[in-house]
Amino acid sequence: MPTYRDEAIVLRTQKLGESDRIITLLTRRLGKVRAVGRGVRKTKSKFGARLEPAMVIDVQCYEGRSLDTVTQTESIDPLGDRLARGIETWTAASVMLETCDRLTEEREPALQQFLLLRGALTSLAGAVHDPNLVLDAYLLRAMAIAGYAPSFHDCAKCGAPGPHLAFNVVGGGSVCPLCRPPGSAAPARETLGLLSALLTGDWVIADASDPRHRREGAGLVAAFLQWHLERGLRSLRMVER
Repeated sequence: MPTYRDEAIVLRTQKLGESDRIITLLTRRLGKVRAVGRGVRKTKSKFGARLEPAMVIDVQCYEGRSLDTVTQTESIDPLGDRLARGIETWTAASVMLETCDRLTEEREPALQQFLLLRGALTSLAGAVHDPNLVLDAYLLRAMAIAGYAPSFHDCAKCGAPGPHLAFNVVGGGSVCPLCRPPGSAAPARETLGLLSALLTGDWVIADASDPRHRREGAGLVAAFLQWHLERGLRSLRMVER
């Protein structure tokens, strides 16, 4: 059977039989693939520890009819091990992995999502910024890559120049007074400025933000994300907001 080798990030795992696991991988070239890791749950497994969530690996697989099979792995960056040492970083990483899994399709190349996820996990592990800020920045950018970029300045419906202070999740972000639907949120101007900074990568503004604006922004990001994914994320409930 044909084999392939690629750089990959482990998104999730699930048990299969007594000693195997199904490993969901986001690869650099091929996109998302699902492969069986034979015997990886055994204590003597040669590469079981490398096939844990958030690990960055070089993986070799051979193609199967429904599932591929992992034949060899080498560790590139053991991010999963570093992230698991802190509850905040691990819960944030779990949300990122689940979001990426939901935003990608099997065997469809997703290089931008791959690079974004690896960069976000590396930032989390490095503890340079607040984990919740890194998470929200990742979620906003991942949604933008998927085609759901929110507006935090001009009207998302008619394009009227902003800033507009009403925010509507269904409408795509900030909305002007004429387009504002009932039930729109009215966040603080600083909150919208923070979210815009996270989307564009302006960490000077993000790091200097007030905790109350971070909390308000996190709520808007979570609502926006789950609306477009059409159902909630299990891991998001574990993140302290």
